[in-house]
Amino acid sequence: MDGVFKSRYNWSRLYHHHSKKHGLAAITSFGYAFIGIGLSLSKIITGHGGKPTVAGVDLSSSEKIWRMFVAAGDIAFACSYALVLFDIQDTLKSSPPENKVMKKAVSIGGLVMIIVFLMCGSLGYAAFGDKTPENLLAGFGDDMAFWLVDMANVFIVVHIVGAYQILCQPVFRIVEILARRRWKRSKFINRETPVRIGKMSFNINMFRLSWRTAYGVVVTFVAIALPFFSDMLALLGAIGYWPLIIYIPLEMHIEQKKIGKLTIRWFGLHLLSFLCLLLSLAAASGAIHGIYKSLNTYKLFQYKE
Repeated sequence: MDGVFKSRYNWSRLYHHHSKKHGLAAITSFGYAFIGIGLSLSKIITGHGGKPTVAGVDLSSSEKIWRMFVAAGDIAFACSYALVLFDIQDTLKSSPPENKVMKKAVSIGGLVMIIVFLMCGSLGYAAFGDKTPENLLAGFGDDMAFWLVDMANVFIVVHIVGAYQILCQPVFRIVEILARRRWKRSKFINRETPVRIGKMSFNINMFRLSWRTAYGVVVTFVAIALPFFSDMLALLGAIGYWPLIIYIPLEMHIEQKKIGKLTIRWFGLHLLSFLCLLLSLAAASGAIHGIYKSLNTYKLFQYKE
C-alpha cells in the first residue's frame, strides 16, 4: 500500500500541488514522535523501565565504534532536507523576502528537531535500557496501549509518503531534464497530453508517468527485500552528505563572498569540509559493515523485528 501511494504521488511535478498533504505529513511526524515519548515516560514513571548502564550495550569496543559510525550516517541522512530548500523557497511569496522567511523556518525547524530527537533518544533509552529496540515503537508491542502504537505506525506511513514525494523531486527533475536534452524529438518524452475529468484538468506525459511509477515500484521492492533500515539510511546519508550538503554549498559560499585563498576563513571552511568528509567516510564504512553482517544473517524478504 505504501508503494502504491508513493508511485501515485510521484506523478506530480510541483511541490505546491500537494501542499496540504505535506502539511499533514509534518503534523503526523510530531504525532508518532510524541506517542513514543509519552509511552516511554509512562514506562519510566510506572517503574517498568529498563536498566541503563554507563558503559552501554554489552558489545565489543569495535562493534560499538561501528554502531557509532552508523548512527553518524543516520544523522547525516537527516540533513538531506537541504537538497530541496531552494525548491521549497521558490514556492514562497516574494514579500516578505523569501530567503529571510526560509532562514527563520529552517532555524525554528532545526531547533524543534533537535529537541524532539533528544527526547526520543534519551527517554527511549531510559525506558528500555540496554535492550532499547532499533524501532522504539516496536518495544511497546506487548503493552496495553497497542492501539497507540498502531496509530503511530499509521502516522509514520503518512509522514514517509509525504517526505518521500518531496525528497525525490530533485532526482525526477535531473533525469527528465537529461532525457529531454538527449532525445529532443521524442514524443514519448516531450509530449504533454491534456486530460480533463469533470472540472479537473491536467497534463499527462508518458515518460514521466512510466518512469516515475517504475521508480516507485523498484524503491518499494528494494525496501521489502532488504530489511536493513538503519544501515541503508546510514549508507545513503554518507554518500550524499559531504558532496551535496557540505562541499558544493561551501564552494559556492567561498565564490559568492570572494573569500581569498590561504586566508584564515578559507582554511577554516576547508578544514570543516575535510572533517565532514572524514565523517562521511566513517559513516559509509560503518553502514557497509552493518549491511555485510546482515546479509550473512537475513534472507531476502525476511521480516526484521
